[in-house]
Amino acid sequence: MTDDRAPITPGGDTRLSAGARLLTEDVFLLLFQPASGTIAGENILFYVLAGAVLGDLALTERVEVRKHNALSTRVHTIGKAKPSDEILASAWSYAAEKPRGIQTVLAAVGPGLRQPVLDRLVERGDLNREKSKTLGIFPSTKLTLRSGRRAELIAEVRAALIDGESPSPRIGASIALLSASGTLPQFHREIPWSGDVYTRGKNFERGDWGAAAAADAVTRTLAAVITNSVIASMILPRT
Repeated sequence: MTDDRAPITPGGDTRLSAGARLLTEDVFLLLFQPASGTIAGENILFYVLAGAVLGDLALTERVEVRKHNALSTRVHTIGKAKPSDEILASAWSYAAEKPRGIQTVLAAVGPGLRQPVLDRLVERGDLNREKSKTLGIFPSTKLTLRSGRRAELIAEVRAALIDGESPSPRIGASIALLSASGTLPQFHREIPWSGDVYTRGKNFERGDWGAAAAADAVTRTLAAVITNSVIASMILPRT
């Protein structure tokens, strides 16, 4: 079982340990399709990655979602110092300017995430990137797996969706994002698609991650971020 959660230091200050993997990295790696070398849901990838970044910030207790009025919520930052991780720092700094709707934050931070997250996975040795030219003229990039990290993540996702096991908040958030993005059917070879898998994925979207998780304030914030992220961002105007 993978466990890369950030440690909580005394005084409630939650920080990522040096070199800790992000939920955002795990979601990108899960979306990578080894058979084709492509990324599932590429057309909405920036929304998914942005949702994962807010998930990372929620897991490390750097943001929370508060009700703004009867119809909307706002993202509020926690603490005064920006996160040490560069990917999270950019999103946190934008959210720290003033409380904003989740959709607004996602649309602002998402477009710039693909390249740095991919670069980090290559640097970690999880993915291999080969540059070449199609027809000897047009630049192209081929991605392949290098590590067993993705297989470990897939096993945990499959255990939750197929076997009904209670996942960690990180895996629960990953499943919620995959389900909300509509990419779960593309994992059929690794996670057989069925009505039960669909239903469990939707339950994760709604934050139904088990009794223990429901009692955790961080998990509730994380669930609110995920529930309001991908689907809402595709159908609602920015506020």
